[in-house]
Amino acid sequence: MKSNLLKKHAKSFYWASFFLSSSTLDKCSSLYNFCRTLDDIVDDNNNLDIKKKVFSKFKKDFVNKNFNNQVIKDMWSVIDTESISYQIVIDLFDGVETDLEEKVEINSKKDLLVYSYRVAGTVGLMMSKILKVKNKDALKGAIDLGIAMQLTNIARDVCEDKARNRQYIRHDFSSIKGTIKESEIFYENSFNSISYIPMRSRFSVIVARRVYRKISDYILKQKNIDNYNKAGKIYVPMFEKIIQTFLSIFDFIELLFIKNLNYDNQANHNILQQEINLNERI
Repeated sequence: MKSNLLKKHAKSFYWASFFLSSSTLDKCSSLYNFCRTLDDIVDDNNNLDIKKKVFSKFKKDFVNKNFNNQVIKDMWSVIDTESISYQIVIDLFDGVETDLEEKVEINSKKDLLVYSYRVAGTVGLMMSKILKVKNKDALKGAIDLGIAMQLTNIARDVCEDKARNRQYIRHDFSSIKGTIKESEIFYENSFNSISYIPMRSRFSVIVARRVYRKISDYILKQKNIDNYNKAGKIYVPMFEKIIQTFLSIFDFIELLFIKNLNYDNQANHNILQQEINLNERI
């Protein structure tokens, strides 16, 4: 089944996926498998030249619609049925390609946000298309949720990224806390947008947002860089997922009373607009 990779590699998302219809889950799994394939190319233990060749071939096969590759075939099916902009997928390729260097180093907020949009904001946007979101400000909120989750990933994976010679933020606890604080702005601005997701799929996104956001609390519990370095991969434990799922019921009820979106993250989107025309993607 398509959801096998989701179950194996994306525990928080798999937990939330139980609240999706089977047809929607199938499309989300196709998207996840495509993204996972790209990640695996970049994170493979092969040397850089080989990874670049594999990446180039996969991108060429995607562009040329090589449907002998089932992952590409499934992804194009989602793109066509959900009217997803081709440019969004190219943005994703551009973001992943950023990591195909001997050394990756990001030194500005703008570059961090652009990278996070490309590798994760794009996924949030495509997910929203699958979930039948039409409102443009709500789609901006979907981008924000993707960026928020990517910032969480970056805050969690500093040691793992350092081992791969990648530095998205500095390897100190102050930078980690600062990244988590930045992610909170994006999490907050994504909330009201969820009210534009059709009722059948809404709860799944609420749960995913709550559970993934909770990773930050477990990072902050480490209190200092020494504990953080020793902690390994930080996950949300099962009992916490159950708690957050229960609390999601209150979020669901709150969203029923949202009348106006009141989107308020334009300052960060203006930074993105310096390099990415979001209106073209939405």
